[in-house]
Amino acid sequence: MSCHPTDFKGSIIDALKQAVEAKIPDSQAEVSGGGGHFSIDVTSPAFAGKNMLESQRMVYGAISHLMAGDMAPVHAIDSLKTRTPSGA
Repeated sequence: MSCHPTDFKGSIIDALKQAVEAKIPDSQAEVSGGGGHFSIDVTSPAFAGKNMLESQRMVYGAISHLMAGDMAPVHAIDSLKTRTPSGA
């Protein structure tokens, strides 16, 4: 049984980046990885005043549709970093 990343319009990396940036205000997401395992680094002023867990829940909420079901293109997030912009 194998995953077929080509079943998606664009790449899964692009889908993750777009999902995060669409759901989290003024965010910039950097995504890397493949084979169902990805690393995400998100910078947004929306994280100001939130602890790490709250910020990470925002990101997981934005990408949950890409992690749902047996044939989900995203199996794991190996690294998730959230931060506010410098000077924010």
